[in-house]
Amino acid sequence: MIPEELQSVKNRFGIIGNSPLLTHAISVACQVATTDMSVLISGESGVGKESFSKIIHQLSHRKHNPFIAINCGAIPEGTIDSELFGHEKGAFTGALDTRKGYFEVAHTGTIFLDEIGEMPLETQTRLLRVLEYGEFIKVGSSKTQKVDVRVVAASNVNLFEAIERKRFREDLYYRLNTVPIYVPSLRDRGEDIALIFRKFSADFSEKYKTKPLKLTEDAKYLLLKYRFPGNIRQLKNITEQISVLEYVREINSTILQKYLPEQQSSKFPALLNFNENSNDQSFTERELLYKVLFDMKKDMSELKKVVNDILKNKMIDPNALSPLQDTEVNFANLGNNFYSPISSLPTSQSINEEPILVQKNKTDGNDTTEDISHIMEEQSLLLESNEKELIIKALRRNGQKRKNAAKDLGISERTLYRKLKEYDLEDL
Repeated sequence: MIPEELQSVKNRFGIIGNSPLLTHAISVACQVATTDMSVLISGESGVGKESFSKIIHQLSHRKHNPFIAINCGAIPEGTIDSELFGHEKGAFTGALDTRKGYFEVAHTGTIFLDEIGEMPLETQTRLLRVLEYGEFIKVGSSKTQKVDVRVVAASNVNLFEAIERKRFREDLYYRLNTVPIYVPSLRDRGEDIALIFRKFSADFSEKYKTKPLKLTEDAKYLLLKYRFPGNIRQLKNITEQISVLEYVREINSTILQKYLPEQQSSKFPALLNFNENSNDQSFTERELLYKVLFDMKKDMSELKKVVNDILKNKMIDPNALSPLQDTEVNFANLGNNFYSPISSLPTSQSINEEPILVQKNKTDGNDTTEDISHIMEEQSLLLESNEKELIIKALRRNGQKRKNAAKDLGISERTLYRKLKEYDLEDL
């Protein structure tokens, strides 16, 4: 588009700024508006995604027909199907009359689905049918209805991550994302921040009958340096606060700093989220330790065998000691208090294995040994209990889907089936 046309669109829809990223997004919206293609608008919360949906509708041949904007995250999961597609009388408790849904009301027009990533999976299936075949079925009905509606969707979350967590359908993503539009965050728009502040200042000056605000150079620098996690919405709130609460109209950095929330970040390391399919976003610390133990367990049996052979002075393959060659521990010089390092770690050991004998006293000339197999067995039971608990939790978090649970636990599906049989959990 030529600059004059772009500026005309900005003026018409109240968009301020000359950032290249913003200009590109507007240009794409104008180009796609004349078609009926589905559009997916992405960007952080507060960047003005709904304004782009209005551009697409108003510049299309549907501009004289209905435009309905819906926040999918604000509709309860139990009623969203009814809200979007309507319901028949008696379809559920409280359905006293037949009701039209938003798609039926928006027939021949445009429907804007904001926060599409919050839409339940069942509803996503219904939406996919609308996009693919232009038809839907009301809740409580068996009759298919045709509908001609253009869908513009928006999301402030990474839908690829939602797909990996099985919270968003991959086929729906590609059907919606026919034309992607990315709306840049405020921090990426440079000098646009000062222009928008000036516009808001003028608006609030007229609203509250005060003089407009003016930024000093140091205040302008501070404004441009701030990250604005709430984007345009946050900048608007800050400008309104200053307009109302400050008597002076020239705002320096000291005054402005009072209205910019400190961006605090934790200096503590974050817990790694092993379970991406879970409704809970992270493991507890105890579960994290169980996870580490679970991953270590497969190495423990081999290490135990090596140590057991050393203690019994058996002939062993030198290659078997390769993991231990770098250690400086000399088993022969550990003295009277020598004990097996394996006994301090929780491992699994069958009660049918040979007992581990540890040398205790050698000072009196009589070698004595102690059987510590009972310690190993007790610690084995402890780990098995923890391991069993972790497997149960993984299955519950993944809706009893064993393939996903095995992936969470870092083991093969075959190993998981063996563990289920071993712990008598096959009925889960």
